[in-house]
Amino acid sequence: MSEFLDLHGRTSKVLRALADAAMRRHGLHVGQNYLLAALWERDGSTPGEVAAALNVTTPTVVKMADRMTAAGMLTRRRDDRDNRLVRLWLTDAGRALQKPVEAERRLIEEKVTADLTETERESLLNALTKVHRAARELLLSGSVEDSDSAIT
Repeated sequence: MSEFLDLHGRTSKVLRALADAAMRRHGLHVGQNYLLAALWERDGSTPGEVAAALNVTTPTVVKMADRMTAAGMLTRRRDDRDNRLVRLWLTDAGRALQKPVEAERRLIEEKVTADLTETERESLLNALTKVHRAARELLLSGSVEDSDSAIT
């Protein structure tokens, strides 16, 4: 395995574990904070729209939404113009989680980057932004090209 992929994978797992532990303190299960964040940006999205924004499948969002509806964080309502569509809407409880969840995420970020200078933080964010963009483009295109062939 390449050094970058190995280090990135291990780092992603430990960061995810830290974030998941923090989110559990707010009654959230794995990944639910991302669904909430998508609705904080665009309340009333369809499960398909949320899935596309989070790069997951629609059934994953539907399953998460079932759990979050039962927990009182969101509601489902038919679209006013197209009765075939269901939209996800935050409840007051879902909206109330925004500040504490964002504060938890900021705290984790501050702690894990505490040994970095401001210049190093900026460089890290710039580099990760470029890596994310390239990886997303490869994923969307359905292939990774090496010198002579495509892997799909």
